[in-house]
Amino acid sequence: MFPSQQRVVVLGTSHKPARYSNQAIRLLLECGHTVVPVHPRLGRVEGLPVVASLDALVEPVDTLTLYVGPERSRELVDAIVRLRPGRALFNPGTENPALETRLETRLDAAGIRHERACTLVLLRTAQF
Repeated sequence: MFPSQQRVVVLGTSHKPARYSNQAIRLLLECGHTVVPVHPRLGRVEGLPVVASLDALVEPVDTLTLYVGPERSRELVDAIVRLRPGRALFNPGTENPALETRLETRLDAAGIRHERACTLVLLRTAQF
């Protein structure tokens, strides 16, 4: 049993094992976390059912880890705020200064922590 098991949503998941989002799913599972992959067109990833959108989630989320590029994440501000995760992680390659600026005020007001961080590094160094 791991001391800090969380419900983690992986936004922008991939079924390709070489992709970082897929690696994150596997490592999150290995560490005992509950993982919810999100992608609009995939059915299952690593044996888990995939949710089509953030708005389809109803249970509380401890961490939202983003693996979508800036061009796709612009439209997600409202959905992220509605989801109200405990924190949002912008993984390398997903940095979006425009989105972060828009989100910062809304996330801060909603009490949602947010940071630029690599989920894989956080997990491997016991900082997740």
